Amino acid sequence: MAAKNLEISYLLDFYGDVLTDKQRDVMEQYYNDDFSLSEIADNFGITRQGVRDAIKRGEGAILELEEKVGFARRYRAVQEGIDTLEHLARDINFYNNNSYAMNEDVRRAADEMLRIISRMNEA
Repeated sequence: MAAKNLEISYLLDFYGDVLTDKQRDVMEQYYNDDFSLSEIADNFGITRQGVRDAIKRGEGAILELEEKVGFARRYRAVQEGIDTLEHLARDINFYNNNSYAMNEDVRRAADEMLRIISRMNEA
């Protein structure tokens, strides 16, 4: 097979449950456990071609689903936005704490933003 598309491993976390149990197990062994086609074929009692076909069908299914609903893309965008907001809030606190006239309202607002961000990351 061609080089592994590691994005598939990421998408498996979002869409793996829509695959059949066997497809999901085959794909997890291939992408997450780094098993060879031969090793997977031995584990399932099928041919290497059967493994390859199961992987290709699974890839097609989860790529199509991501294209249609975009959960993984949106999740990644939200995480990037949260990371940016956290960085900005920390910068605000840093500049405010190191200024000659620290503003307590600014400090409280930045601290509250950081608490909200922390809760969002825990969810």
